[in-house]
Amino acid sequence: MKQYLDLCRHVLENGARKEDRTRTGTMSVFGHQMRFDLQEGFPLMTTKKTAFRLIASELLWFIKGDTNIRTLLEANNHIWDEWAFEKWVSGEGYDGPDMTDFGKRSQMDPEFATQYKEQMAYFRERVLSDDAFAGKYGDLGPVYGEQWRSWPTTSGGSIDQLKNVIESIRNSPDSRRHIVTAWNPEFISQQALPPCHTLFQFYVADGRLSCQLYQRSADVFLGMPFNIASYALLTHMIARECGLEVGEFIHTTGDTHLYMNHLEQVNEQLSRDPRTLPKLVFKEGAPSIFEMELTDLGIEGYDPHPRISAPVAV
Repeated sequence: MKQYLDLCRHVLENGARKEDRTRTGTMSVFGHQMRFDLQEGFPLMTTKKTAFRLIASELLWFIKGDTNIRTLLEANNHIWDEWAFEKWVSGEGYDGPDMTDFGKRSQMDPEFATQYKEQMAYFRERVLSDDAFAGKYGDLGPVYGEQWRSWPTTSGGSIDQLKNVIESIRNSPDSRRHIVTAWNPEFISQQALPPCHTLFQFYVADGRLSCQLYQRSADVFLGMPFNIASYALLTHMIARECGLEVGEFIHTTGDTHLYMNHLEQVNEQLSRDPRTLPKLVFKEGAPSIFEMELTDLGIEGYDPHPRISAPVAV
């Protein structure tokens, strides 16, 4: 993962100081590209432990067209909790303590941090146990899964982009139209978080499937390791579905940034030497991509450095 560590150094050394939506502040560069040969191993970060289980369960959630965090909570995956929680605590039905700016305040005020944990625990329990509450507050709006699997049309129908691109790869491998997009301007205001990874394209050559992702906004320390592994996993899954080997994953990013409250963690990661990449394995007899479950996927030979914690900017 030298490509990723080189990017971290590049942003630290050349990034412009910018303000952002979360008011955390960033060091940012615009426009970057990394290439990963998937034949050399699965690109899961080795300079810090990165949870493959969370990456895989989130991707399966997208693939199934789901947009409600209840499914993720059932898999003990909390990647999207903060965005659904924000929807609840800023809504008219919320009558608990003020949670304004909870992402930043919980880092600075121990008393507030305790309140936040209590409210978040209550929120998660309600999403899991109360269907009406989950329907109202657990749903994130028309985010990735809906755009991938049920893009709405002007005629009132929908387009299953993921199914269509798989059929296109199978039937017209040389096509230049193997594209899935999550950026639907009509629905941006209805989404808990507008898509960061906005568009991906597949390419077939010499019996291998490659994927290029364009990501408009890339949180280099926390988000990017997940994005790299997620789209590498998707490439493996679709290659398997189409009877192909894997080629490259190419990651192209727009606003490529390090949050100011991640700089210490980034420097700690840069002090570590990369280790051998693990191998992705599918369980024998694993089903189609559309029926696949978390137990059908696994990683072998993963020996990372310890995890490095950092706050999420919401």
